[in-house]
Order: sequence, then structure tokens, then C-alpha cells
Amino acid sequence: MKTRKSLFWLLALLLLVVPLAAACESRITRNSDGSLSVQTTVTQAELQSTIQSSLADPLIKSLDVTLQSGYVDVTGQRQRLNDTSKTDAMTFRLDLGVSGGHLTASISNAQIDGVAVEQNRVDVWNQTIANRLENLAKRRPNTSLQSVSITPDSLTMTWQVSK
Repeated sequence: MKTRKSLFWLLALLLLVVPLAAACESRITRNSDGSLSVQTTVTQAELQSTIQSSLADPLIKSLDVTLQSGYVDVTGQRQRLNDTSKTDAMTFRLDLGVSGGHLTASISNAQIDGVAVEQNRVDVWNQTIANRLENLAKRRPNTSLQSVSITPDSLTMTWQVSK
């Protein structure tokens, strides 16, 4: 029976590691209760790509993500709809957190050319960013997000994989 259980965990580990290796860096440890703790690190480039695709705005021509201590600073250029030769500055702050084992995203101070972005658009961005970032790092249905941390060097998420 022990061999079967060990084989199960080895297979589970492989199914978790292979997709994560392609998406982001990960570190796996076994907890005292037999579950696994998986720490994934998302690169700045992966984060930038995920945020840009989450905004789903073809008028955004450039987007820069800067990791700060505890949050992400996002700046960019958005082409004007009625005058494609001009662009407006776009900025917002992104805070990430954990609620109920899932990633949360909270955008604040979202502005385009100094004008606040309407809240319903920000709400959609929040949900889409959280979903896409979680899917980037999470590869198993029995995985629960435990923590997220942002430093100037990295975005790190810690997951618990239960039996």
C-alpha cells in the first residue's frame, strides 16, 4: 500500500511540476501532514503579458509593469480612438491578495490621461487579472492559494496541494 501511495504522490508531483516549469519557476516541499507546498515565482515579463492580455484593449500600445514592495505599478500608452496619431498616458496600481484560497486583484487609481477609468471596467480588469494569474501558476484542482508576495524582484505565490 505504501508503494502505491508513493507512486501516487510521484505522479501528482510530476503532473504539477511539468506545467509549472513551462510557465514559471517553482519550488516544492512536503508538509508534515503529507500535503505539498508549492511556491511559484512569476517573472516580470509573464506578469506584464498577463496584465496586458487581461485588459483586452487593442488601443493599448505599450504597457510597463514595475514590481514594488507589496504592489505592482502599471504604466502604459493608449491610442486615442478618435485620433490614432495621439496617445494618452495610462496608469494604475495593482495589489494582489488571497481570499478563500484564490488570488484577488485590486486596481486603484486607474487613470487614462488623468481621467479616472470607470469602476465597472476596473472591476472586470480585477477579475480577469486575478483569474489569469491564478491559472498561470495553478495547475491542479485540489490546490489552494495560501499567500502572495510582491517584492521589487519577484511575484511569489505559495499553494497547498492537498491529498
